Order: sequence, then structure tokens, then C-alpha cells
Amino acid sequence: MSTQTQAIALSGSRKRWLKDRIAQIGVTSGGILVLVALLLIFFYLLYVIKPIFDGARVEPGPEFSLLDTHASQGNTALLGVEEQNELVYRFNDKGEVNFYSLPQQGKRVYSLTIDGEVTSVARSTSHNMVAYGLTDGRIQVLSPKFSVSYPDNIRTIAPEVAFPFGEQPLVVDAQGRALSQLSVARNGHDLLVAALTDTGVGVLTRFAGKENFMTGEVELSPTRVEIPGLPAEVDQLLLTPNQRFLFVRSGNEVYVFDVRNINQVQLRNVLTMNAQGGNITTLSLLSGGNSILVANDNGKISQWFEVARDGKREFTFIRDFAANGAVQQVTSEVDRKGFITASSNGSLDIFHTTGGSRLFSAPLASSDVSALAVSPRNSMLLMLTGNKLSTFYVENEHPEVTWKALWTKVWYEGYPEPQYVWQSTSGSSDFESKLSLVPISFGTLKAAFYALLFAVPIAIAGAVYTAYFMSPGLRKVVKPTVEIMEALPTVILGFLAGLWLAPLIESHLPGMVMLLVMLPVSILLMAFAWHHLPKSLRNRVPEGWQCVLLLPLVVLVGWLSFALSPWVENLLFGGNARSFLTNELGIGFDQRNSLVVGIAMGFAVIPTIFSIAEDAVFSVPRHLTNGSLALGATTWQTLTRVVMLTASPGIFSAVMMGLGRAVGETMIVLMATGNTPVMDLSIFNGMRTLAANIAVEMPEAEVNSSHYRVLFLAAFVLFVFTFLFNTVAEFVRQRLRDKYSSM
Repeated sequence: MSTQTQAIALSGSRKRWLKDRIAQIGVTSGGILVLVALLLIFFYLLYVIKPIFDGARVEPGPEFSLLDTHASQGNTALLGVEEQNELVYRFNDKGEVNFYSLPQQGKRVYSLTIDGEVTSVARSTSHNMVAYGLTDGRIQVLSPKFSVSYPDNIRTIAPEVAFPFGEQPLVVDAQGRALSQLSVARNGHDLLVAALTDTGVGVLTRFAGKENFMTGEVELSPTRVEIPGLPAEVDQLLLTPNQRFLFVRSGNEVYVFDVRNINQVQLRNVLTMNAQGGNITTLSLLSGGNSILVANDNGKISQWFEVARDGKREFTFIRDFAANGAVQQVTSEVDRKGFITASSNGSLDIFHTTGGSRLFSAPLASSDVSALAVSPRNSMLLMLTGNKLSTFYVENEHPEVTWKALWTKVWYEGYPEPQYVWQSTSGSSDFESKLSLVPISFGTLKAAFYALLFAVPIAIAGAVYTAYFMSPGLRKVVKPTVEIMEALPTVILGFLAGLWLAPLIESHLPGMVMLLVMLPVSILLMAFAWHHLPKSLRNRVPEGWQCVLLLPLVVLVGWLSFALSPWVENLLFGGNARSFLTNELGIGFDQRNSLVVGIAMGFAVIPTIFSIAEDAVFSVPRHLTNGSLALGATTWQTLTRVVMLTASPGIFSAVMMGLGRAVGETMIVLMATGNTPVMDLSIFNGMRTLAANIAVEMPEAEVNSSHYRVLFLAAFVLFVFTFLFNTVAEFVRQRLRDKYSSM
């Protein structure tokens, strides 16, 4: 070999080596970048999710004394702070109102004293409103009010006292008796007042408000009745904000009165609500007024609300919570289902009812807490001990999200029993968020199950026939055609499934059932008939083209099933199969149901499973099949005992790839189901999946809200599902490969 030839060969070797290195580096870098991208997605999801599992944090804020030579202290009737956490207000039981500035170290900036001698006081549970009972049977209703202005671009908040029902006192007791106890509830322009006079008589007065069309003023029309069946001793009166119930506490017994119709006040029942080994210290209402909280001197707080059972609605014990001492004060958070307690030992506890959890507990007071309040945004806590007002900054953004609320049954307000429920939003501000991931995780698996139930038999059977029996010429047409189906946008499949297939199945339900039964039976009968035809006739069809003969059969059976559907429906189901299912069998039927999703998503999954399984079967070495046939095995025996076993790792991988495809599918389940997050295995009911739920609700979710972060948690769960399925698939595939690789 000449020197020139050697140089050319060496140069070629170097080029090949360089190309190999570049290809190796490129492939390795690509793989590493894929892993890095997956890790970045994983950790970003964790970054967004983590805050929802952080506990509540409470940090001390400003504190100051309320001692003021111009005001008597008295007992606190209402304590609060305005939305910007700058002005604190305090209404006492002497009829005095004072506003203090937090930025000015508790300087009093406004005060007011009502006229008349105060004998009782009550605060509204749903409004920042106080009612003072007077010696002549009248009440004066007040509420704090704030006006915001921006002189010289500086925010200025001016406090004042509003009279929501007029500056003139309202007559509650027409006989003018002093009011010793009081409870009020406001609902729009209406005011309901329950009072106990100094003679022990219970009075219920409803002031029905009607706005004057000409003047815009609200005119009140009073209706007064006596409350029947009151106990001899009354410790507390409590009205619900919707003006439906009056709770009267006498010791450990609570009398429940139905006051919806003031002319027919009825005693519903008498309940013993104290905790075992404890005595009731106070009753309060959770935000919304649907639940009553019962605090006890042994540190137990129990939650009760109405439950429908046997055609009746009764207040039922739901759950209890444990504070660190005898509970003296209870205050509910604003517009969410949490509450805060202060105990006799100075301990402060924060609870949330939906998750049944205690989020914070610490001794924050050195003496008895006389008043407790939370800011409108639940970001500041006010605590009055003696004459000292202490403030605390509260960071508790996601109290409703706990592992228990996400993954176990929760007894929500108004529900007859604990359930798994996903309902993230409502039109009501006192709505209880229901963020269980169980229904939508179940819906994801249900949709994937029915899709695979439809797709796997068709795809694998088609793949085996195409790879093993079909002629090469026909295979060149069939395989690319099926693979092209994978490029069909799923939004098109979802559109067709929701607007064409779902109504078609609803109107021809018997026909669809007949099609699913008759089609495989007719194919088997066709195969049986073909097998018994004379050889001369069978030989006229080229080998591997027999499947083409099934096309007219499939069309005929499909047409016949739908043509006979109305006749079968009239004969067997009284002309309405859907009503028969619902009324006779008790099976619900949704137009967009699991059957529709199974068929539509099955068509989307079939190309994935078919392509991988067909390649696996076709790749089985020919010497294995030839050897089996040479030893006397039939074609079918060779297929089942050699080909299928050898190709089983690839076939299993195909099924798992199809499962991953079905689990992550979004548009088909979004458009072809009712998107109802229910837990029902029925093929005639719909579902909501994790992917569809994210697509539907993410655009409407407030950034960084609990709803927003739980949707990211749903994405994380979907990520974990896919990872687990792929891990199991790879493990099983390797086991199958090791087992049959020696064949």
C-alpha cells in the first residue's frame, strides 16, 4: 500500500472517529437534557405545591394599652380592625365606641357614646354590627365604617360609626321592658332580633325592610311575637345569619327554634351538645352560619350542622377539635371555614374544619383573654388581655388544604355523610372549598380503563394479524394507514365524540349494544364458515388477503344494528331505553359518558399500541417460527407458543405506552364527558380526569391561591402516575425479555 493510500485511509478513519464522537456527544447531551428538563418540571411542581402544606405562622405585632381617661373600659362587645390593618375599633358593653391608630401606637382617633342606658349587647355573626339593648325595650344598631381618600397621593382612612337601620332606636319589646339578653341577625334589609326581657320573657321581632322607590330610604315594618318554650334559665341567645334558626343555651342543653316564619315559631329539638367530661362555655357560628361551634371548659370544640336523614333535617355532631385548655373565646375567620380559640391558660389555637386540623398552637397571652378578633383578610389577629391590646401578623394562606382533605372522605356542610368531592368554586363567599383529588384521580383511571378495554383487543389482534398473517403488499398499505391515524388531532376526535357520537349512542343505545355483541360474533361465524368452505373456493383468495372479506361484513352488521335499534327499543324497553335504565334498573345515564370516551379515546390509543406491538411481532426471528413449523406445530400453535412469547416484552410495552397516552389525554375527555367529578364505575356515567380538570380550571384560578396550587398538585399526581406506570412497565418488560431472550 502506498503512502498516499495510507494517508487517505488514516484521514477517513479520523473523520469516522470524529463523526462517531460528535454523534455520541450529541446523543448523550440530548439524553442528559431530557433528564434535566424532567427534573426541572418535577422541582418546579414541588416549588409551587409546597406552600399549601406549610403550617400557620404567627408573628407578634404592635401592642398598646387601651387605658383612656375619657372612656370606661367595660367588657368588649366587638373588637376588630379595618382591611388595611391600620385602624382598630372597640365597642364595649357601655355603649362606647373607640377607634385607635396602629401606626400611631394606639392613639385614639375617634370615639362615640350612644344615648340611653345599656342593659345588653350583641354582635352580628355575619356583619361587623353591634346592637345595644336599652332599658325601655329598644335597641340601637351600630357598625364601624371607613372612608378612604388620597390627598396628595397619600392614603388616608377616616373612621366613623354608621347606623345601618337608622339613628332612632328600634322598638323590640312593645311593653317597654328592659332587654337583659340579645341576639341579632341581618339579611339584606331585614333585621331579626331575639331578646330576653328582665322579666324572663323571650321576644322575637322581625323588622322587614323595603326600599322606598321614590326616596331610596329603607322603611322597616316590625312584627313581634313571644318565643314559646324557653327554658327557665337562659345563658345565651344566638341567631343564624339566614334568620332560620335561634339557638338558646341553658347550661349544656341547646334549644333549637325554627324562626323562618315568625308567626309560627317552633321548638325543633333540644340537644345536649357538651363534650364528654366538659361543660359548654360559649356557642358561636362558623363563617356562613351553617355550622355551630360548641366550646367546652375541657378544651374540646365540637362542630354541628344540619344533616338530612330519613326525610328530616337535624343538627348532628360532625367532628371535634382539642385546644390546650378551657376555651374562653372563639372567633371565626372571615369567608373561610377556620376559627381561632383562646384558652384560660393563654394558649391560642388556629383550626380549620374542612381538614379537621389544628394549624397553630402556642401560649401567646399571660392572662385571661377578654376579646379575640381577626382582620377581614385573616392576616392579623387582635387579642385583648386586661387593658393591653396585642396584635399578631398571621400567615395562613392555605388552611383548607391538608392530606386528609385531599385523600380521605370529608363531611362537608349540607352533605348527608362524608364523601369524596371536588368542587373548587361557588357563587357564595361563605363557600366551603372541596378539593379532594380522589374523584378526579378515579376519573383518570376510569377513562384509561375503558379506553384500553376498547383499544387493546383491537390493536393487539390487528397488530398480530398484520405482522404474522397479512400479505406483504397489503401490510405496506395497512400499517402506514393506521400509524397516520395517530397524527389526527385529538380535539377533532373529542369534537366528533361530543357532538356526533354521544347523541348517536343516546338515540340508538340498543343498536350500540347489539353492535358490540354482534360484531365479534359475526366475525367468528364468518371464520367458521370460511374454514368449512371448499378448498377450491378458499384458494381463489390470495394468501394474506382474507381480512378484506370482513369489510362488507363489518359494514353490514353496523348498518343492521342501528337499523334494528328502534324496533328493539320499542319491543324490549317501552320505546325509551334511557328511561328504562334510569327508572327500572336504577342506572343513571349521561349523554356524554364513559362509553363515548372509551370509543373515542380508544381510537386515539389504537395507533400507538398497534404500531409498537406490530413491530414487536414482526421482529420475531424467522428461524424460530420456521423451526416450530418444521417440528410439526400448526401456525396457531407457533403463534401462541413461540411468536407471542418472544414478542411479549414489546407487546407489554405497547399496552403501557397506550395506558400512558390514555392517562394523559386531555381534549377527548374534556369534550366527550360531562366533566362531572363523580366516583361511579358505570359505563353510562361521565367522569372528570386530572388533565381535563387542569385544562378547565387553570385559566380561572387565581394565581397563588389554594385552588391554583392544588391544580399544580393534580399535575404532580399525573406526573407520578405516568412515572409509576412507566417504571412498572420497564420492570415487567425486562423480566419478560430476560425470560424469553434465550428462545
